[in-house]
Amino acid sequence: MIALLQRVSHASVVVDGATIGAIDAGLLVLLCAEKGDSEKEADALLTKLLGYRVFGDEAGKMNRSLVDVNGGLLLVPQFTLAADTNSGTRPSFTPAASPQDGLRLFDHVVCQARARHATVETGQFGADMKVSLTNDGPVTFWLQVPPK
Repeated sequence: MIALLQRVSHASVVVDGATIGAIDAGLLVLLCAEKGDSEKEADALLTKLLGYRVFGDEAGKMNRSLVDVNGGLLLVPQFTLAADTNSGTRPSFTPAASPQDGLRLFDHVVCQARARHATVETGQFGADMKVSLTNDGPVTFWLQVPPK
């Protein structure tokens, strides 16, 4: 599983002109399942991203996690993160999970996140989404739990 975390002061997702998910300060997470991923990798990635220390403490050091600051979490499915860009000028998406597995694992992460964190919003799997954000910092991290 792959997660691209962006610390934001605001983020939202619009589908067909309607806002379907929005947060204030917190994390926008683009989430991707790869071939071979299972709930085990999804759970490990969620644990890591909820505890990842990207928010400043009193001294301005990144010592606080999303849970510590009770920030919002906006999860957005993004299969293109698994793209193989090693040859040519057109990406290959063969490393990505099938749409069925991707949806299942995205839904799993959303369900688990909502059980563990107060403010969880989402994008829509398979939709043409318009994602807006104000990156705070900017602070962006790539997290990955490789499939076994």
